[in-house]
Amino acid sequence: MMSLPSSIDVAVIGAGAAGLGAAHALKRAGRSFLVLEARDRVGGRGHTIMASSDVTFDLGCGWLHSADQNAFVKIADRLDFEIDRKLPPWRERAYGKSFPPEQRAEFFRAIDAFFDRIEQAAKGGVDYPANLYLEPGNRWNPMIDAISSYINGCETDRLSILDVDAYQDTNINWRVRRGYGALMAAYGAPLPIAFNCAVTLIDHSDKRLRIETSQGTLTADKVIVTVPTNLIAQGAIRFSPALPEKVDAAANLPLGLADKVMIALDDAQDLPTDGNLRGATMRTEMGTYHLRPFGQPCIEGFFGGRFAQALEDAGDGAMATHAIDEIVSFLGNDFRRKLKPLKESRWAHDPFARGSYSHALPGHAGKRAVLAAPVDGRLFFAGEATSPNFFSTAHGAHDSGERAAREVMAALFQ
Repeated sequence: MMSLPSSIDVAVIGAGAAGLGAAHALKRAGRSFLVLEARDRVGGRGHTIMASSDVTFDLGCGWLHSADQNAFVKIADRLDFEIDRKLPPWRERAYGKSFPPEQRAEFFRAIDAFFDRIEQAAKGGVDYPANLYLEPGNRWNPMIDAISSYINGCETDRLSILDVDAYQDTNINWRVRRGYGALMAAYGAPLPIAFNCAVTLIDHSDKRLRIETSQGTLTADKVIVTVPTNLIAQGAIRFSPALPEKVDAAANLPLGLADKVMIALDDAQDLPTDGNLRGATMRTEMGTYHLRPFGQPCIEGFFGGRFAQALEDAGDGAMATHAIDEIVSFLGNDFRRKLKPLKESRWAHDPFARGSYSHALPGHAGKRAVLAAPVDGRLFFAGEATSPNFFSTAHGAHDSGERAAREVMAALFQ
């Protein structure tokens, strides 16, 4: 544990992707700064663990979305992290009889038409909940809601159509073989970071900013705040004088929930590498399962939205129990003996995240710009929720950190 200085030029709050992007930009510019991180590690919602001796598991972000525009691809190349460029196990790459090809084709037509209707509606510039654009009575609506819970962390009734329309994705999705979280940890290794240092108050009433932390108080000329929106909305970090517009923006950009569970698999050769298993197509409360990621002897389950919250609230092991039961229902009772719980994420119960990634509530897509706006040339804001087009992603967070660092440097020369 490093001792805090009494005074610094720039404080970066949070060592997730946004904080790391900001810190590296400040470092390249030769600026003096310190990153204040509440956890005992780098990465925030990017965290790689070894679920077992032969299974690498990204508890948080795992895909290099829009990889042709993703800053972490070049970072991975520079740090000698292998990039896996195989197609992801989505869309047509499903496995098993529980979701046959003719049903998949019908589902893809339904979900593509749903997003086409949203795109057309968004051209009018008026915001509505996305669930209004589900086709009434369509048998695939529950599954479309499930997909929304994976993509957005919430079901369609809590989703702004203008926010959906603003999101940009080049549909090139790669992975980091050693883990996205491991890449972030390596990226953050050379930076000055005070760990176990939770910020509770930023007092901007005087010429210099006073920052209260779990390790003491320090002052700074500028602060870049990169913490998740739920922490701002729920008052984990307070501002004095209060910043009601920021709190309101954060509250209307809440973190949805996407959780993962890793299941060990005996006789792994019985299932294809990088396949996808899904079959509970008549309900929203369903998991989707990535078979043998990177060829590992495991199945990675994924849950989102209200169902993920219910599984978290049910306690440790509930997610794994449900996943195993569901997998067995697809593949047969003989598979139960081959499956064993390893690890699961619980992002809603993580005190420094309180969720997974942001979505704009209906009517509030414009709050991303409100949250991103600097205050008095001294307080700056970054994080995936402030990204106008790449929100909910690690690279969107990283780029927002670089943007905030540029704002800091511009303010220093005024």
